[in-house]
Amino acid sequence: MSEPHILLDGDRLALSLPRQDMLPTYHRWENHPGTVLGYGTQMPQSWETRSAGWQGQAGSPVRTAFEVVRREDMRAVGMTVLYVDQAVRTSEYVMLIAPEERGKGYATEATRLTLDWAFRLGAVRMVWLKVLAPNGAAVRAYGKAGFRDAGRLRNSGYWLGQPVDELLMDALPEDFVGPSAVTAAIGS
Repeated sequence: MSEPHILLDGDRLALSLPRQDMLPTYHRWENHPGTVLGYGTQMPQSWETRSAGWQGQAGSPVRTAFEVVRREDMRAVGMTVLYVDQAVRTSEYVMLIAPEERGKGYATEATRLTLDWAFRLGAVRMVWLKVLAPNGAAVRAYGKAGFRDAGRLRNSGYWLGQPVDELLMDALPEDFVGPSAVTAAIGS
């Protein structure tokens, strides 16, 4: 496997460019039952569909993806994605932590690093997400990273085969407080 190309260092994690040779690993993460449950999707994605989508995603001006890397061993532990609406400079946020890496506190730092990039380098003025209401761990991680409650879509998702609400959360640059990895990297 290729070495990660680090873009932004955090405390325990870093953001890196996604790597094509990691696609089988990403595909495994995306089709894990816990991931499928967390996204509220019901069906896995075939390898053919996922691999065919790689080229289109890699060059997309609206989809900015990051591989999340653990700094101590440079091992990939997840992915974050910003879907940027260029017309209004807002972005939807999506995160995936590898099934074997969940519960280690990575979600908050990965989210903070991605928000730091979005606000300080990507010139995004607002980032939003949807999360299934029963996914308490994700709701807490997003809140710690700077997201705030923004609304609720009733019965719009599925959790263990049952309709559930999706929570809307958003973050603005002024919600993003604390040290910035971006300003640390550029020395200001």
